[in-house]
Amino acid sequence: MKDQGGSTRKRTGGRLRPSHKKKKHELGREPTETTVGEQRLRTTDARGNTQKVRALSTDVASVAVDGETVQAEIEDVVENDANPNYVRRNIITKGAIIETSEGRARVTSRPGQTGNVNAVLVDEE
Repeated sequence: MKDQGGSTRKRTGGRLRPSHKKKKHELGREPTETTVGEQRLRTTDARGNTQKVRALSTDVASVAVDGETVQAEIEDVVENDANPNYVRRNIITKGAIIETSEGRARVTSRPGQTGNVNAVLVDEE
């Protein structure tokens, strides 16, 4: 999220005067809303001498099945506790439940931060 600053009022209703201006290191970025589709990646500079790989869209997931990891095709986003609108827009975030060729799986990685989708099969009740 971009830094929008804190509240200008105290809990009691009194005015809060800022102690300093916004600093560059306090700034955030727009969320990478990873969609289901042909794989598209983007690298961004991160703190220190590192880079983050952001997945803009992806259609494969590494699914853990009985202690083994299998590459599975992502078909659809079924459930997403982060935001109900993400299901309609097919956006994958950590904790989202996706429909794969191996079955339903819960995403355990952060595709907008790591660039890949890792998932674990969900027991169907």
